Amino acid sequence: MRNAEVAALLYSISELLELKGENTFKVRAYARAARAIEGMLEDIEEVAARGGLKEIPGVGESIARKIEEYLATGKVGYYEELLKQVPAELHELMKIPGIGHKTALVLNQKLGVRTIDELERAAKQHRIRRLPGFGAKKEENILKAIERYRQRSTRIPLGTALPLARRIVEVLKSSDVIDRIEPAGSLRRRKETVGDIDILATSKDAKAAIEAFVHLPVVKNVLGKGTTKATIVTRDAIQIDLRILEDKSFGTSLQYFTGSKEHNIKLRDIARMKGFKLSEYDIEEVGTGRKIYCMTDDEVYIRLGLLPIPPEIREDTGEIEAALSGKLPELVELKDLKGDFHVHTDWSEGTNSLEEMVEAAKKLGYEYIAITDHSKSLGVAHGLSEERLLEQIDRIHRLNDKLSDFHIFTGTEVDIRADASIDFPDSILRQCDAVVAALHVGQKQTRREITGRLITAMENEHVDIIAHPTGRIIGEREGYDVDMDALLDTAARTGTVLEINAYPSRLDLNDTNSRKAKSKGVKLTVDTDAHSTEQLGLMEFGMNVARRGWLEKNDLVNTRSARDVRFKG
Repeated sequence: MRNAEVAALLYSISELLELKGENTFKVRAYARAARAIEGMLEDIEEVAARGGLKEIPGVGESIARKIEEYLATGKVGYYEELLKQVPAELHELMKIPGIGHKTALVLNQKLGVRTIDELERAAKQHRIRRLPGFGAKKEENILKAIERYRQRSTRIPLGTALPLARRIVEVLKSSDVIDRIEPAGSLRRRKETVGDIDILATSKDAKAAIEAFVHLPVVKNVLGKGTTKATIVTRDAIQIDLRILEDKSFGTSLQYFTGSKEHNIKLRDIARMKGFKLSEYDIEEVGTGRKIYCMTDDEVYIRLGLLPIPPEIREDTGEIEAALSGKLPELVELKDLKGDFHVHTDWSEGTNSLEEMVEAAKKLGYEYIAITDHSKSLGVAHGLSEERLLEQIDRIHRLNDKLSDFHIFTGTEVDIRADASIDFPDSILRQCDAVVAALHVGQKQTRREITGRLITAMENEHVDIIAHPTGRIIGEREGYDVDMDALLDTAARTGTVLEINAYPSRLDLNDTNSRKAKSKGVKLTVDTDAHSTEQLGLMEFGMNVARRGWLEKNDLVNTRSARDVRFKG
């Protein structure tokens, strides 16, 4: 899949246009198209082949032509021209989150900063804080942003890695040289970012399997190629390893290479205590030397006297002890979900109609969705006025009268303003079935201010759900400075539901905070925050977080049937 590659190109065009001082609409158009492609589940090349590029939210005639040109030639003339018009050093500086074109220009012109290394040096020498309008805090934020950027550049978001790995597995599986094949490592554990991609396979012809792998269309470079292992780098600079294993060792090797390292160390200790030696190839009886081979990794755990441990929770955070005592959680599954409480339509910044979102949700097997278009303060998202929200509510009621096997909950994603007030009065909120409150402004306020705003919202009897509670964007923006314990305690006290936002760049709450929320009795929901019909399919990424957070079916309100949905009270 070249989705991430195409999205990166469109983001770059957006940044170059911003540097040139082009109008905001044009800049945002490319960024919006990039976000849509980044969140797509379908291969961009397949979409282009069937003539469907203009069906992608934000992709019009002009952008579609540029995507087609790039997929065909690997270049875009328009992009090449922009690169010539904008100094390369400014483009480099704008890779740092929080540095826009104006800041980049000032840093370049006033301090002669041209590279990220020079930017870091200027910040550490306290030269940035001396510039008008900057100061010590902004200088400190720039250093933090540089650190995050460097961490991000060595980690791959799950939203990029998982579709790529699946496509490679699918292509290799369809060949006649692969028998069994599975991704392993942190990808199989569904961590929010991964270092590289590990794939394990068995084959009757290892040489042919390796050749098929190194000649995949996504390959840019082959770093190594042996008789049973090969390493390639894709066009978007992602490293992928393929190992060909003996069929009899596949289960044991899959367990070993899935990890985590800490989990495996403890599991080997358990094996020793039970008279076994556990390796990546087999389980050996210490007394007799007899080798035990496992066809699945579940069998490894069973042979050692444990319940099988799901890959997502193999992090040495109590899962082995729970497996030994028979107290592993029965993790929630995608099929358990009955609906989605955070969905946008073309009434605000979504790209599909209310009816289209309903039909897409029905195809996923859902019983319901909540329509939660933005409130009036979020002008950039075409937020609804009170009058338009009431009009939408009336429209939904009329649609519900026609539906026999599906229910639409009325709702709003209402803004929590910088002064902690709610964007709609209670008289409007009480007419909504599902009120989702969120912070979109004032994100750099103090810990006390941010926490206070969220607590005030949760104490409003009409606010049902807090969306993306920490506001983080993985690899780009840290979460708000919020007191998580106070947030969770208030949610438990008020009965407010906290959201796990399934959008791959958010995954917020994260797994650690989701598990902590469960321990405090907080109700949770996994929602997509979908702005198009296709984005309803992103639910899986939120469910990965839920499973890593040890959540079970009863921990999520959207596993309930429509008639059983209750929020506060």
